[in-house]
Amino acid sequence: MKVGFIGLGIMGRPMALNLLKGGFDLTVWARRAESMAPLLEAGAKGAASAAEVAAACDVVFSMVADAADVEQVALGAGGVAEGARPGLIYVDMSTIAPSAAQSIAARLAEWSVVMLDAPVSGGEVGAINGGLTIMVGGDGAAFETARPLFACMGKAATLIGASGAGQVAKACNQILTGVGVLAVAEAFNFARKSGVDAGKVREALLGGFAYSRILENHGQRMLDRNFKPGFKAWMHQKDMNIVMQEAHRLGLMLPSSAATAQLFNAMVGSGMGEDDSVAALKLLESLSGE
Repeated sequence: MKVGFIGLGIMGRPMALNLLKGGFDLTVWARRAESMAPLLEAGAKGAASAAEVAAACDVVFSMVADAADVEQVALGAGGVAEGARPGLIYVDMSTIAPSAAQSIAARLAEWSVVMLDAPVSGGEVGAINGGLTIMVGGDGAAFETARPLFACMGKAATLIGASGAGQVAKACNQILTGVGVLAVAEAFNFARKSGVDAGKVREALLGGFAYSRILENHGQRMLDRNFKPGFKAWMHQKDMNIVMQEAHRLGLMLPSSAATAQLFNAMVGSGMGEDDSVAALKLLESLSGE
């Protein structure tokens, strides 16, 4: 298979590098030429547009910021549809609304392009070490074709259902991780304000039903005051906004999600948008007079 990758940022670059390490013929494109340089040095071919990537490939991946960027990459001037041959598989790994993924997939089908929505969980570390969890929506045959490519980038790829289902699964993931980050930050802030060692509290809770990977991993980062971004707060804000928009569309009450969305809104508004989402602890501390 000839493979293409569009979008070479904090996540896309290491994911594309892992496809190269897997031995695949790779063509890349990014809006900034400097983003392409590490891939070209590693042996990838460069393209001048998304359309040029599509023309050279059997499967094209994208990892960009939001639905508007996905639509531009897929259907805009110089986009994937413009250069695609019939039967091309387009796999978008960005996090966008399920309804947006369904709409873009339907429009691409008019160009005989099959789209999979395949958002990921695992952050920058997972992208680097090939340990991402990949949630996929779309055609089963296309999923099987892409499976060996997913294996280069992730430890698990699951076909959830029809178009948009991957994005629904990712929204569920962001609910659980977002609410989890807020819960751990609240617990640690409560412990400290009570004059108790939050590290000892974490140690005790790891042995009981309160255990979670967020308490283990993100909790340690909070204790270490390590707010270097692996997943920036503004990104989690964007994802929780998707959750709340879909909840409004579906008429769903999501009270914990709503509170968490407001937390990330406040982080961005307080100038913490470029910090990791675990910096929620700093926001709670500041509101508590620290």
